[in-house]
Amino acid sequence: MEFKNSREGVVLRVLRDAPPSHYLLKIQSFSSVNNLNKFISNDFDSGGFKWKLCLYPNGDKENKGEGHISIYLELAEMSSLPIGWEINVIFNFFVFDQLQDKYVTIEDGRIRRFHSMKTEWGFSKFLDLETFLNPSNGYLIKDTCVFGAEVFVIKNTFKGEFLSKMEDPTTHYHTWIVKNFTTMTNKKYISESFGPYKWYVILFPNGHKEGKGKNISIYLSYDHSFNAKLFVNFILRVKNQKDGPHIEGKVEDHMFYPTDKDLGFPEFMLSDTLKDPKQGYLVDDTCIIEAEVKLLGSVSLNKSWLS
Repeated sequence: MEFKNSREGVVLRVLRDAPPSHYLLKIQSFSSVNNLNKFISNDFDSGGFKWKLCLYPNGDKENKGEGHISIYLELAEMSSLPIGWEINVIFNFFVFDQLQDKYVTIEDGRIRRFHSMKTEWGFSKFLDLETFLNPSNGYLIKDTCVFGAEVFVIKNTFKGEFLSKMEDPTTHYHTWIVKNFTTMTNKKYISESFGPYKWYVILFPNGHKEGKGKNISIYLSYDHSFNAKLFVNFILRVKNQKDGPHIEGKVEDHMFYPTDKDLGFPEFMLSDTLKDPKQGYLVDDTCIIEAEVKLLGSVSLNKSWLS
C-alpha cells in the first residue's frame, strides 16, 4: 500500500489479486497507440449508465500530465438523461503488474459529480512513463499492457428545474366562435384546447370576481398535467365583426405556474357593449373570441429519477 500526493489529492495505490469488476482494456500493441494523443475505449455499462475509458499514452499535456500516462472516466451516453441530470460516482483505475500477477489499483475515495458541464474525471498523472515503460516493473511486457476501471454510482434522488428560452418563439392561435350567447346559462364555458401545452380559453358570460354582473370575463389556462412553468406573452380578443375596433387584453412576459388556475381579465368588456347590436361584437347572437399565445420559454419540473 502506498500513498502519493498529486494535484488530484492524496492517491492510494493498492495491490490486489481480483481484477476490476467493470472493465478491462488489454492493449497487445502499446506501440501502435503510443503515437496517439488520446485513446478511447468502447462503451461499458456500470450502475445503469454507459462509460468510456480515456487513455493519454503520452500524458494529458493540457492538464500538466507530461511524462505520465493520463487516464479518465467519461460518461458515454447522455441523450436519454433528464434535464438537470447529475450522477455521483466513486471510481478506481487499474494497471496490471504482469510480473507479480496482481492489479495495482489507483484510488482516492473521492466522490465525483458528473453533469452536463463536467462529463469526464480522472488522473492526469496516473503513472509516470519511465516507470511504465521499464519492463522490470511489469506494466509493459512484450508491448502488452492491461488497464481497468471500477465505477460505483451513488444512487440518490434529484429534483430540479431548468429554464429554456426559445430561440425563435412560436405563437399559437385559436379562434373560438361562441354561438347563442344570450341563451348561455352556465357560470363559465371552456373552449377547445390548442397548442402543445393544450391551452384553452375560459369565458364567464355574466362576469367573474370583480367583473361579475356588468362584464364578461375571459381567461387563459392550460393543461397543468405537464407540470411545467411557462413564460409567455398572450392576447385575448373579442373581434368586431363590422368595421369597429377589436377589444383586446394583453399580458407580456408572464411566468405561468402550474398552481395558477387561470390568468386573464375579470372586467374584459362591459356586457352592454358586447350586446349592443350597433357595436358589432355580437352578430346573430354569435361572438368571436381569439387567443394568441407566444411561448417565450419553459421550466420543466423534474421528479426524482434515481432510486
